[in-house]
Amino acid sequence: MEIIKTYIQDLLIIKPRIFKDKRGYFFESYNKHEFQKNNLNYNFVQDNESKSTYGVIRGLHFQNGKYSQAKLVRVLQGKVLDVAVDLRKNSKTFGKYFAIELSAANKLQFLIPRGFAHGFSVLSKTAIFAYKCDNFYNKESEGSINIFDKSLNIDWRINKKDAIISDKDLNTPDLKSAKFNF
Repeated sequence: MEIIKTYIQDLLIIKPRIFKDKRGYFFESYNKHEFQKNNLNYNFVQDNESKSTYGVIRGLHFQNGKYSQAKLVRVLQGKVLDVAVDLRKNSKTFGKYFAIELSAANKLQFLIPRGFAHGFSVLSKTAIFAYKCDNFYNKESEGSINIFDKSLNIDWRINKKDAIISDKDLNTPDLKSAKFNF
């Protein structure tokens, strides 16, 4: 697997080595030894999966304190725009985001360390999104930033009139008002 750095420190793209032949393809979606060899010492404890239709935007979510989570995300079916926002107050890129298109076709993965808000928009008819977490979900520690925060100005590549967003995600604070402790 290839580890590709982004302009935000610790935010990485994982490009698997894919073996194709007439039967189809094979790749390792995760290999702890490969991660450790690259000083990526995560202990993933929970896998999550969601299915969504075109126009769904989920996010921007995070877990605070001792329940914060690193995530290794990928798309099993379809295509999404995946977004991570740096919430680490001492980071040079605090308040900046990085977006990447993840798809079943490109098989890229996105490694999002603790201290980031995360979300995605569905760009295909449907998408199945899967991710590993290095900490268990804790409802009392969840936080969110409004996906339409003007200071972030994220282009979700979805027309706002076509966007499908939960009431919970629509009624979240902007970055300036959100409460987080990274």
